[in-house]
Amino acid sequence: SRVIQAAVRAAQVPPFHAMAMSRAAGAREAAGHRVMHLEVGQPATGLPETARRAVIGALNSPLGYTNATGLSELRERLADRHNGLGASAARPLDRSRIVVVAGASAGFSLAFLTLFEPGQRVGVIEPGYPCYRNALIALGIEAVPIPVGPESRWAPTARHLSEAGHLDGLVLASPSNPTGTVLSADALAEVSRYCANHNIAIVADEIYHGIIDDGIAPPMLDHAPDAIVINSFSKYFSMTGWRIGWMVVPDHLVAVVERLQQNMYICAPHVSQVAALAALDATEELEGHVARYRANRRVMLSGLGAAGITDIAPADGAFYIYAHVPQFTTDIGLSSMDLCQRWLKELGVACTPGIDFDRARGHQYIRFSYAGEAPDLDEACSAIASWTP
Repeated sequence: SRVIQAAVRAAQVPPFHAMAMSRAAGAREAAGHRVMHLEVGQPATGLPETARRAVIGALNSPLGYTNATGLSELRERLADRHNGLGASAARPLDRSRIVVVAGASAGFSLAFLTLFEPGQRVGVIEPGYPCYRNALIALGIEAVPIPVGPESRWAPTARHLSEAGHLDGLVLASPSNPTGTVLSADALAEVSRYCANHNIAIVADEIYHGIIDDGIAPPMLDHAPDAIVINSFSKYFSMTGWRIGWMVVPDHLVAVVERLQQNMYICAPHVSQVAALAALDATEELEGHVARYRANRRVMLSGLGAAGITDIAPADGAFYIYAHVPQFTTDIGLSSMDLCQRWLKELGVACTPGIDFDRARGHQYIRFSYAGEAPDLDEACSAIASWTP
């Protein structure tokens, strides 16, 4: 029956292993054990001070539903932010193309429902954020893996897309989770040209923009002005639990996305929109966080190197290190999941197995998040270096 078919499709959605590891780590902490958290991409810092004050000041207001697309002032500021970063200078954004959503996750659901039909083929880069693939599966859309590796600095090229066969869409992230790869302007231009020539719709994930080791990440809209771009206040703005993000939508799709938002979510949480608007004025505080991530990156690279883990992806941006660990997997016979479970149990080190990001090759990879505190990162690396399987 159709009900059974739908249930079967839903049952095919894999777990999000990073969150499963976080749950296991939390259970271990609750039992009184020390845990060093390198598993989830969650900043250790709290709500920016400007946002905290704004929320306190708004608590006596009704904070009811907003317009489905979000507070007008917030949308205006977000359009200004894109324009100020150079996005599509020849075609500047106005707030009509900004839709405020309940986190990037809601944005991806809205984008996928807007652009694709069940059965269509959408490319997802592997290694890549697993929830792209899993959300597509849940919607009955075929997620087509596009494997990339060190030969292209973990970045997709036109050749990769061509080898994937017919595609109706492509999900592209820069900086990438888990590799941290930032796509250059030339790389974005190459992929965008291929997609334009083959009628492939682009959904671009820019939620790690701002967290870059050097310089800035070129924006997708400079090369694909009709892409749907997803961003979030979770990472750079340190607001994971507030579940607030935004979409940049082509003019001809704004009304469609707005109707879907009205029916699925009504609007993003009003209090989170208040916090987000104020957070846009917290640049000095937020850039301090980015400087800390850069310092943490150095701590992790040094510590992992001392532990013999040196085969890693570029880590240009975001706050992850994606490491090839055949000395534990191939040589000893542990899967990445086995390794993560043993490190948690035996060392109190929580990290994420590569199978979350790459189902074919991820059993030999581990992702480490360095969004936390430097002493924990250093202690975790020392523990791994001294570990005897």
